Amino acid sequence: MNIHYYRRGFTLVELMTTVTVASILLAIGVPALKSVQLQIRAKSNISTIQHSLQFARNMAINYGVRVTVCPLNDGKCSTDWQAGYAIFLDTGKSNQLDAEDTILKQINPFHGDDIIQYNRKAVRFLPDGLASGTNGTLTYCPEVNDSPYSQAIVINQAGRARYSTKKNIQCTIN
Repeated sequence: MNIHYYRRGFTLVELMTTVTVASILLAIGVPALKSVQLQIRAKSNISTIQHSLQFARNMAINYGVRVTVCPLNDGKCSTDWQAGYAIFLDTGKSNQLDAEDTILKQINPFHGDDIIQYNRKAVRFLPDGLASGTNGTLTYCPEVNDSPYSQAIVINQAGRARYSTKKNIQCTIN
């Protein structure tokens, strides 16, 4: 009588080889994915900020009133841009959300590790679209102050918001 045994499954050597190869591939691939994720997040967020500024300027011209873009803290503009910001018709006291003001758009907070800075509390567009007195550079640094994916938006006196062409953008740590 001839009995044949058929083996099913993997041997321990085959399993260990597969786990080792998978571990090496993950060790190589995961840091690259983190880098791609930071780059995409930076591009997406800086684009959101620039579109918000363009929207605010257009609303100031369309409605013929001052429009303010700033992070709000108890109805007043603050410097915590990472916590998100509001775009509102600023018909009352400047840089303050009054009862007669209307919020046009609210932007949610950004990632907790990101650094967002602007040299003023607010960007304010006048009825003619000018940003006089609130021009400056808004910087966005994902996770670290000297990230290679940091970007900036420059707002000039005329109210135009453009991407900075400067290389090696850095955020200062408060």
